[in-house]
Amino acid sequence: EVQLQASGGGAAQAGGSLRLSCAASGFTFDEYAIGWFRQAPGREREGVSSIAHTTGATFYASSVEGRFTISEDNAKNTVYLEMNSLRPEDTAIYYCAACVGNSCPLTRFVSWWGQGTQVTVSS
Repeated sequence: EVQLQASGGGAAQAGGSLRLSCAASGFTFDEYAIGWFRQAPGREREGVSSIAHTTGATFYASSVEGRFTISEDNAKNTVYLEMNSLRPEDTAIYYCAACVGNSCPLTRFVSWWGQGTQVTVSS
């Protein structure tokens, strides 16, 4: 059974930090990139960042580049999203997902979704 367990959301002040975790299991990790998406109320789900297990290739949306950092712990099959310099516009439900290949930037490339975790940033 494929599982993508997201955790680590919560509340933060603007300028603060949060770290999200996505623990993956039930599929061949080597063949996929793990990505983070987010969806704010009334908006479409958008790709935030992704990392490819075999190459380490990373993707960042322009809105988060320089503030968010994605990394992985190969031994634990876990991907982390370190979110710094948070802004109120980062408020959303964050989802982790798995895409075949080296990048996971768009929803149409997603093979599996994890459950969401709420991130709320106050000004």
